[in-house]
Amino acid sequence: MDDQTRTELEAAAFRGLVEHLQKRTDVQNIDLMNLAGFCRNCLSKWYLAAAKEHGLEMTEPDAREIIYGMPFPEWKKQYQAEASEEQKRTYEETKPLHAAISGH
Repeated sequence: MDDQTRTELEAAAFRGLVEHLQKRTDVQNIDLMNLAGFCRNCLSKWYLAAAKEHGLEMTEPDAREIIYGMPFPEWKKQYQAEASEEQKRTYEETKPLHAAISGH
């Protein structure tokens, strides 16, 4: 497989993941972090880092809006639930397994 095809397939897979996460507003970021070690915010930070590597002007709110499909404060108001004590505890326990984010 050539590099261009690989890049196109990776981009399509990424778009599919983002679309899926935009539809699954019932899935909380803390649950994603606790189970998989990354969440929508991680994706937006990776996206932002990639944009900056390409010399593009982008802010964290811009990147979050791309991933969330709307401004983050709006998504948070509509869909984010308060984390339970158990979720918070699990989050702290799994921190060593959380995704590394460039520049953070």
